[in-house]
Amino acid sequence: MQLAPAQLAAHLTKGLRALYTVHGDEPLLVQEAADAIRAAARAAGHTERSSHTVAGAHFDWSAVLAAGGSLSLFADKQIVEIRIPSGKPGKDGSAALQQIAESAAGNDSTLTLVLLPRLDKQTRSGAWFGALDGHGVTVQVDPVERGQLPAWIAQRLAQQGQRVKGGEEGQRTLQFFADRVEGNLLAAHQEIQKLALLYPAGELALAQVEAAVNNVARYDVFKLSEAVLAGNAVRTARMLEGLQAEGEAEVLVHYALAEDIRALKRVKDAMNAGRPLPMALRESRIWGPRERAFERVLPQLESRQLAHLLRAAHLVDGIVKGLKQPDWPASGWQALQRLALMLCRACAR
Repeated sequence: MQLAPAQLAAHLTKGLRALYTVHGDEPLLVQEAADAIRAAARAAGHTERSSHTVAGAHFDWSAVLAAGGSLSLFADKQIVEIRIPSGKPGKDGSAALQQIAESAAGNDSTLTLVLLPRLDKQTRSGAWFGALDGHGVTVQVDPVERGQLPAWIAQRLAQQGQRVKGGEEGQRTLQFFADRVEGNLLAAHQEIQKLALLYPAGELALAQVEAAVNNVARYDVFKLSEAVLAGNAVRTARMLEGLQAEGEAEVLVHYALAEDIRALKRVKDAMNAGRPLPMALRESRIWGPRERAFERVLPQLESRQLAHLLRAAHLVDGIVKGLKQPDWPASGWQALQRLALMLCRACAR
């Protein structure tokens, strides 16, 4: 049984299942979903909790299987948590998870909570994940994309009785907030809580938010792809400045940009060879938000543009490694900015 995070609270009020799986890469939202399940379990009498983290292929699954069948002298019900940071339980883990899932229905004394990172489609089609989904409840936590962030902030403010002004000022306030946290939901959550401490319930002015919200962005080199493919030159320039200020390696930033250019060219070449766009994207293992971005920009990109961008990426690779190139800046960061804005302009047409 699959649930969206927004459906979880209503589900928990109707009664608990014995098995829950939460998977996703957004730490705040995964934590909130797991906390909600734990709170409902404690309210239902699950007073004892044990946690197991699967680290490597040689993890001892027998301890996890034993935990589900044993209770202490002081508790009638328990929570057993299984964390799999890699998202790959291995052969023994796959068999153990299927066994846990199959025995969950008849085990009212144990609530099992499995925590996983974001899983690709192939992993979700595996037998072990199918068993977890078939015998329990799975909650897929998707990241809040940049364009959705202002609405997400407004929703969180409403939960604590606050709101921004209506009209253009309110939109500017939410956009200012989103720019300051730059997709960092944990930072956004902390700043929203701070506003509840500083100001009473009701309407917030832009000046109040500006005075309270710090520049808490933590720039992620792989988020740069989102800004570039969206054709957002202002955000792209700001992210590059932030990455430079935070001491990010130039070669890693180049890798992220060059990988997007190579992937775009690879998919475009497949389309020119007669492959439908969805098939070409699958073959290149492009999915999620990146897939939607590629679907938008590829029809407008020409093969000669991508070939030119690929040559530019090759030149910048040399610059960030200390080589000089005619007609290009000697500074690695300036060359990266030029390459990023070249791709940005191509995607913005």
